[in-house]
Amino acid sequence: MVASQDLRKPAVLALQTAAVAACYYGSGQLGLLRELVVEGAVVTPIWPPTGVSVACLLLLGPRCWPGIALGALFVIMSLTSLSPSVLVVLAGNTAAPVVGYLLLRRAGFRTDLARLRDGLALVFLGAFTAMLISATVGAGLLLVTDRIAEEGFWAVWLAWWVGDAMGVLIVTPVVLLLARIRRPLRLTRWKEATGLAVIVCCVVPLATHSRLSLLYLVYPLLIWAALRFQLAGSMVCALFASVMTTVAATDRVGPFERLTRVEVMLKLQAFNGAMALTALILSAVITEQIHTRRSVEQACQELVEVLEHLTAGDAMEGRAPVEESGPGRRQDE
Repeated sequence: MVASQDLRKPAVLALQTAAVAACYYGSGQLGLLRELVVEGAVVTPIWPPTGVSVACLLLLGPRCWPGIALGALFVIMSLTSLSPSVLVVLAGNTAAPVVGYLLLRRAGFRTDLARLRDGLALVFLGAFTAMLISATVGAGLLLVTDRIAEEGFWAVWLAWWVGDAMGVLIVTPVVLLLARIRRPLRLTRWKEATGLAVIVCCVVPLATHSRLSLLYLVYPLLIWAALRFQLAGSMVCALFASVMTTVAATDRVGPFERLTRVEVMLKLQAFNGAMALTALILSAVITEQIHTRRSVEQACQELVEVLEHLTAGDAMEGRAPVEESGPGRRQDE
């Protein structure tokens, strides 16, 4: 039995590593479908592998980091040949999510994102802080190898950092949500969910592709989804809106039609960042309030049961002397 368990652990670890690498590579290929050119460097507005990496680390633990490195290597090799500079980018892309995981664990992060502190930790530690590593390594390497000019460093660095951070803000909550799905699924409020999905599928493409700049129409839908369906509704809605906005920005249509490349990047990332922050933090606040209300209701119910028990005990003590005095009165008579 001990020998079989010892053999099973390496096999499970190998399967997890392969699965993480496949997820990283697949999400990387999806991210490469839409690109922006900033100061001569090609960057992705949203880099999903960072979100997949952080989610895998949170779910499987630090032992899955070889899968992240392997997936990042496959993505890089699909773009260029192996060289010493590739290893530097590989190290940066692997270190950033690992550092994000360590920061989140140190902050007491919970994967259900049911507290406001969890949402804030994911934003400021997992996304904004940890992704400084990959952006600095990547943009610094481009500068050292003379692939970008010195005056264009900060623009490329910002685009790289925001793209990696958006991957964590938008993709990580969705992956954590999918990992929590259990069968059978409860189809409560399915009519409202269907109606919301239909409205989102109609309004979001219109808002992101209209020349009238109607991007603000997305926010009421995010608020509706967060109020009624918490994290599941708000983050799925934010993911769809982010994808449609990225498509419009890279195609230079709608509100991005007459903007320069730098203006497209700034407007796109400002919208994606504000939307992701709104969806994540609002859903966390609502979920925390719901849990607090349920805790208060449970405490009140327990208090009522204790009071009922005490009242019943007092009533029994009050009746006991009367029953004992009955025979005594008959004997005296």
